Formats: sequence, C-alpha cells, structure tokens
Amino acid sequence: MTPGKELGAALRRWRERATPPPGKIGSTTPRRTPGMRRDELAAEAGVSAEYVKRIEQGQGRPSPQVLHALARSLRLSGTEYEYLCSLAGHVPTREGRVPHEIGHGARHLLDRLGDVPICVLDAAWTLLAWNAACEAMCGVAMRADGRERNLAWQTFTADTAHNRPTALTEKRFEQAIVADLRATALRYPKDEWLADLVADLQAVSETFAAMWESRVEYPDRRHRATTNHPLVGEFTVDCDVLTIPEGDLRAIVYTAEPGSIDAIRLAATLTQPSQLG
Repeated sequence: MTPGKELGAALRRWRERATPPPGKIGSTTPRRTPGMRRDELAAEAGVSAEYVKRIEQGQGRPSPQVLHALARSLRLSGTEYEYLCSLAGHVPTREGRVPHEIGHGARHLLDRLGDVPICVLDAAWTLLAWNAACEAMCGVAMRADGRERNLAWQTFTADTAHNRPTALTEKRFEQAIVADLRATALRYPKDEWLADLVADLQAVSETFAAMWESRVEYPDRRHRATTNHPLVGEFTVDCDVLTIPEGDLRAIVYTAEPGSIDAIRLAATLTQPSQLG
C-alpha cells in the first residue's frame, strides 16, 4: 500500500471511530455508519468534505496545518498524531502549540466518573470531551462548535451566553481563567489560534482586557455555577477545575451537596431524555 493510501485508510479508520458531534435541533436524518461523517469532520477541521474524501482516497498530500486540524477534530492521541504526520511525510508541529490530544488519564477520568458530570478542555480552555452525565446536565450547550467551544470566549462574550454549559460568570472565575490563559500563552508562544483568541477577547471584552492588562493572579480553582435545565429547573453546583498533566488538560467536575435540592435536581437530569435529539 502506498503512503497516500495508508494515510487515507488511517484517516477513515479514525473518523469512523470518532464521537460524532451532537445533533442539530430538528435533525431527523438517521446515521447509516458509526463515527463522524466526512462533512462533520470537514466542518470541524475547516476544510471541505470533498478534500477529506480525496485524502481518504489517497489523493494529494495535506499540509501540516491541515493535519493538525484533522488530528484535533478527531481527538487523536499524541502517538496517533505523530503517525498521521509520518504517513504524510511531515514532522509533527507540536513545539510551542497547545496540545489537543485526550490521553489515557483523561479518558480514564471520564470513564470512572460516569455518574458525575465532567468535561475536559485543552490548556486554551477549548472543550474537547465530556461524559454522558455532563451532556445530560448541559444539553444544547454541547452543540457549540468552532470558537464557541472555548470557555474563555463563552465567559467573556455576552452574545454566546446561551451556549454556556453553566453560568460560570462569577468574577473570581473570570480572574482564574484569565490568569490560567495568560500562563498558557507563555508556554505556547507559537500557537496562532491562541494568540488570535486573546487578541479578539481583548477587542470585544473590556472586562477581559482589563484583567489581562492587570496581570491578575487567582489560583483558586473551586467555583459555583448555576444552570437552568429545561426539564428539571434551576440548580447550583460546585465546580472543581483540575489540571491533568498528561497533555496539559483541564477538567471541570460538577457536584452538589449530598441530599440537597441541588443534588436531587442534578441527579434528575441523568434520568431525562436527551436534549440533543
């Protein structure tokens, strides 16, 4: 098998095992195959579906930038990303850029905390993965794509408030996310996507710009958030932000005081029909 054919076969194999994006409102088209469709992968990676098809057919040689976007969209591990690059004849473009791979530690955490809502984000605070409990609690918020998947963008941009998994809008959370994002920018100086995110946040949010310029430091990673579930109603949860060293990831774990009304309503979200259709 030629390198191009091997690349196409690997990409198709990873696409078919990938978790498909949440369904759109009103979508009734059944899935005929598992995993992500070509058009879904293309939309996530910022290329055309026809281009993905050509790669899978062994035609053409994608650029390092496209490979990085595909690997990020498919949530490939570090080893898989390096293998993808080797098949295309490129050196992995990792140095100075935020990693987006979900390692074994993060996957284990998602699996073990099956009844506890948890989501995993990269060091730039972009949502990468979540468990079924988090999907049940957050509902339509998990449909976000592109920059709307970034929690920093959601937090400081008023017109995306409806996409927030929960209303994490307290000032100390804003301070914590800005401090962490600044540290991330120092660790990954060559990440153009991150640089653009920071620049745009400074342009659209006076609050973010002021916090960024003040170089605020806020190590507290325990917060509270309120969500208004369409079937269960409003409840408040504790939010612990954890750092996963493998892959420099963030995990947000949502819990409630045992026996409280909030805990009862949080548990009730797990028994409701999926909001994602």
